[in-house]
Amino acid sequence: MSIDHTELVEAPKDQKTLQFVDEKQQANFELGVSMMIHGWDDLKTAVDNQWGGPDSEEKRDWISSIIVELFTTNNAVDISLIEETLLYAMVDEFQVEIEDDSALLVSKRIFDTYKDCREKNYDNVRSLYERWLKKQEQRQINRVVVNEDPQNPDVSDDDDEEDVEEDENIPALVDGDTEMMDIDEEPQQPIVDDDGFELVQKKGRKSRHH
Repeated sequence: MSIDHTELVEAPKDQKTLQFVDEKQQANFELGVSMMIHGWDDLKTAVDNQWGGPDSEEKRDWISSIIVELFTTNNAVDISLIEETLLYAMVDEFQVEIEDDSALLVSKRIFDTYKDCREKNYDNVRSLYERWLKKQEQRQINRVVVNEDPQNPDVSDDDDEEDVEEDENIPALVDGDTEMMDIDEEPQQPIVDDDGFELVQKKGRKSRHH
């Protein structure tokens, strides 16, 4: 497939940036970006192997946020800018140089997602999100089967905690035609352990500067 790196989206004349005024459009776009980033195989490999260190998952979520930032701080964005941002982020955060066209393909999909949301067409975003939800449900089922397997008595709950951390920054889709929300912005309830002590919860990173 031939991709034009210079394909451009521009903000309306009465707006300074590409950020959607309509909250539903913006929420769907941010969800779409998150889905694309989480589905990028090269990045998934880097996160799974913690090539970015113990906070590799946070770094992945930060990459989603800086891609969204391209659109909320600029009045024009092309595919090349998205790709360059992804490539630099992979080198800076994971010490990985992407040699194939995967970053370009992800950039094109993000670009197309923005155009879809501009037309208030959310079908692809919702399809990606529903597919992601099904994968999470299957993972939950698989974990239950493994934890109840008498042949694996030493399986710990650590995997469950890691899965929760991996999932918590995915924006959640509210059912029906209502707006979408980011579950990372919901107030966290205190967690109390068996001894009655309140546990300190990890805060998500909102932005990152070099």
